[in-house]
Order: sequence, then structure tokens, then C-alpha cells
Amino acid sequence: MGKRSVVPFGPQHPVLPEPIHLDLVLEDEKVLAAVPSIGYVHRGLESLVTKKDFQEMAYVAERICGICSFGHGMGYCMTIEDIMNVEVPRRADYLRTIWMEMSRLHSHLLWLGLLADGFGFESLFMQSWRIREGILDMFEESTGGRVIFSVNQIGGVKKDMSKEMLANFQKRFDEMEKEVRKLTRVFLDDYTVKSRLEGIGILTGEDAIRRGAAGPMARAAGIAVDMRKTGYAAYDDIDFEVITSDKYDSYGRCEVRIGEIFQSFDIIRQCIRKIPDTEINVAVKGNPPEGESIVRIEQPRGEAFYMSRTNGTKFLDRMRVRTPTFANLPALTQTLQGCQYADVPLLILTIDPCISCTER
Repeated sequence: MGKRSVVPFGPQHPVLPEPIHLDLVLEDEKVLAAVPSIGYVHRGLESLVTKKDFQEMAYVAERICGICSFGHGMGYCMTIEDIMNVEVPRRADYLRTIWMEMSRLHSHLLWLGLLADGFGFESLFMQSWRIREGILDMFEESTGGRVIFSVNQIGGVKKDMSKEMLANFQKRFDEMEKEVRKLTRVFLDDYTVKSRLEGIGILTGEDAIRRGAAGPMARAAGIAVDMRKTGYAAYDDIDFEVITSDKYDSYGRCEVRIGEIFQSFDIIRQCIRKIPDTEINVAVKGNPPEGESIVRIEQPRGEAFYMSRTNGTKFLDRMRVRTPTFANLPALTQTLQGCQYADVPLLILTIDPCISCTER
């Protein structure tokens, strides 16, 4: 038996932009166990329901995370719309779906760049982020923001996209898709890249279910679960299949996310073709009645859970958010058991961690 030691990993690490903190139990270079510590960047956003009214909380929800910001605002608005029995105009549903899939695109491209950086491919990192900049440019043109968009409101959205803008975006997405295909061939086919991903961080379907994994982490273990299939927003009008992998390893998680990039291009294409010409919001008057609502949506990292409880005043009793990174931490500890210490940063990256979301 080798020498055992406990090594703190994070919250600052040169490979990881996120302040995740793990205590690793090592035997020589082998990881025997990993114990996560949560709360390093806790900001108390959920408690702001006592100071910000239900309309203002839509902007607070977006600030849970700078990558998943649009989805957080949308998920929160959907809970209040459910409590107030507000029917969102169909065009707003489609616009939300387009922006949500643009969020998935820029999140997955950001992740691909960070993965490349994690195993030392700087040119791949730069290429991934260069393409991602095009998505952020389109966000800026359509919403006015590149990180926080502030277009979600109770009852719909604040901004519309003209036919000319949608047609222009479609051309740019088509060109972008060609570039992404060239880029992702390296991640899927290059021998050096595959040697860092294949067989590393095994998570079987049984373990994924037992550990409560979400999103690409679960789908790469063969679990076909995707909240978009429940039909919220405009997803009930969109044809798509849940992308899964039977690889069960880090390569499988990369494969699923790359598949979802091309799926998002197709979903946006369908939305642009089918979007109806209606209003983009409805007037919401008065305070929400006493009630409670739970909404589940598919963020880029997996299923996100939103709960709002109202009391008849303009302030909520409670808002609760459970993010996919929080759900994936137990699965991460599973994949780390038995790995080599040098693979720890890469395995943490394969859950696409968002500690800002997790700790709020």
C-alpha cells in the first residue's frame, strides 16, 4: 500500500476558471476519494426576494450566472406566469427558444475551448472561442447584451427580432456550422485528444441514475433524459431527438455536447421557419396571487429546477433554484475515484462546472 495523503484542489487552479474546491484523498498518484466543499462564492441571491419585487427578480435571476443567464431569467418568469395563469404569446415562446438555443451554442463552444485548454491545445481553445464570439455578437444585436440580456419579462419578452434580422442570423448560423464541423473533427478524431478522453472518468448508466446526474453527464451514460422533450416554450413544435452516447467516459461527454451544438443549429433553423407573427408580450397587472410553482428546463449543463412561492404581495415568500452542476457533483466524485491525479482537472471540466450557478 502506498502513502496516503489529503490534497486540497482549488478553489484557485490554473486549469479551472471556476472556484471549485475538492479535498482529494490520494494514494501516491491515484485518487481514492474526492470530497467537494460548497459555498466559496455564495452571494445570497435567493434571499433578495424580500427586497426586490416579483418583476425585478427576473433581472436578479439572470445574474445567477453569466453563461446560463438567459435560461435562469426564463425559468423564473415561467414560474410566475404559471402562478398568475398568464398565457405567453406564441411568438415570445419561439423567441425564447431561439435565445435559449443560442445560449446552448455559446456555452458548449466555451466548454470546448476550456477542454482544449485543459489538455494543452491552445489553438483549439482560440478557435472555439473565436466562433463563440459570433454567437455573442448576435446576442448583442438582438438583445443589447453579451452576458446579461434582460429580455425576459413576466408575460413574454421585451424585444423582437425582425424578419430581416432572423434571415441574416440564419445565414451566419449556416456559415458557423461549417466552421464548427471542421473544428469538432479534431475533438472526435485526433489521436492525441482521444488519448486524454477515452476510458477516463467512467460513469455507467446505473451510476448516473443513482448519483442523480443531469444533462450531457447523464446522456453520455446512455440516459435519454432532456427537459426540452416536456414541450415548454416552443419545443412542442420542434422535431429533435435526445442525443446520447454509449461510451460512458469523457469522450462520450464530449461527443454528446458536440452533437448538441449541431442539434441547436437545427432547432434554431426550425424556429426561424415556423415563428408566428403575433405579439411578443401581454400586460401583467397586479400582484401574483398566493401560490407555488415548479418549472424544469434544460440548461446547457442539464436540468435546472425553479421554484417560486407567492403570498399575494409584490414580494415572494421564496425562490429556489437547483442547478445542473449541483446535481452533477455526486457523479463527479464517482468519476474521480480511481483516476490519476493528473486527470483531475480534465474530469472536473467534463461536467462543465458552473460554481456561480451552484452557490448563488
